[in-house]
Amino acid sequence: MIRVLVVDDSVVVRRLIVDSLTGAPGIEVVGTAANGLLAQAKIDQLKPDAITMDIEMPQMDGIAAVRELRKRHKRVPVIMFSTLSAAGATATLEALAAGATDYVTKPSNVGSVAESIAAVREQLVPKIHALAGRRPLGAPRPGLGPAKRPGPAPGPGSRPGLPGRPGVLAGRAAQAPAAPARPVRRAPHGRVDIVAIGSSTGGPDALTKVLQALPTDLPVPIVVTQHMPPVFTRMFAERLDRSTPLRVVEAGEGMELAPGTVYIAPGDKHLVLQRRNTATLTQLSGAPPENSCRPAVDVMFRSVASLFGAAAYAAVLTGMGYDGRGGAKVLRDAGAEVLAQDEASSVVWGMPGAVVGAGLADEVLPLDKIASVLVQRVQVGRVPRATAVTR
Repeated sequence: MIRVLVVDDSVVVRRLIVDSLTGAPGIEVVGTAANGLLAQAKIDQLKPDAITMDIEMPQMDGIAAVRELRKRHKRVPVIMFSTLSAAGATATLEALAAGATDYVTKPSNVGSVAESIAAVREQLVPKIHALAGRRPLGAPRPGLGPAKRPGPAPGPGSRPGLPGRPGVLAGRAAQAPAAPARPVRRAPHGRVDIVAIGSSTGGPDALTKVLQALPTDLPVPIVVTQHMPPVFTRMFAERLDRSTPLRVVEAGEGMELAPGTVYIAPGDKHLVLQRRNTATLTQLSGAPPENSCRPAVDVMFRSVASLFGAAAYAAVLTGMGYDGRGGAKVLRDAGAEVLAQDEASSVVWGMPGAVVGAGLADEVLPLDKIASVLVQRVQVGRVPRATAVTR
């Protein structure tokens, strides 16, 4: 049974979360707290396996509470409960940087309390199962310590932009196939002209670490699909632009891809590419979600494969579900190379595990090795050779 502590200053919201988790298989709410300060004592007393945390609270807000928590409990998953707004996105990203594990968004534009409860349950329950499993407090979080998770994440990735229910996770569970003993590695191909990255749960931190270690003069563009709702992707791009050597933007309609620039798929839109003469341009699509996700990694990967073929290099980072597996197959069939983050460094080994399990990964690497491999690979056939920067 996964023991959950609910922290929120609003009695109504606390009750909403508790009701959302009541009756969920394998989950027990063991306590509540009205602010971060009260939560600290209850954490030591109740020893929860997972914590839901509001951001704005009196005495000690959620960000300060996460920082304090991480001084004593490094691994217990903390899921922030955020509003779908610019201020909420900014605060949530700050909380993730402070050590929070993931987030869900508060329901908006719903017609009843029952619909609100259902919306929160659909987001929260899969994440609690994926992040906490059956660990006791203090045991390594799946993917961040020597302990191994018994299997990949049970649910698909997020579905930002679903009308009235932003950030909702699909209810249907998805298990990644078991990983083979070794990656199916092929000989390196020729010159790489684009890098494509897909990620979900744990992705903001993983992407930040990878991009911070890349050189300013990276000779290729990077396109990224991170499962996030609208507003969050724009704030995330702006944060990355300030904290990494590369230029980072939220992709808009008709942007021409340029070397050394990262294009983040906007929430609720698929990112695809198109050719106009010799230029490659971004295009935003409102096509139906795939793998219950929009933006979806599979959509972006297929588009990259169709335009760049073997000149593409893709990476699938930490995330719930299996989005990216189908697109990785299309990329591989086109001659492109695919890299997957390893289980030990992933917050959730759903997406990369699905790629590895299907035999579609040329390499499986820990997070701290991915940037240097990307740099080495894009320098093949180019001079002078750039070196990764460290921070």
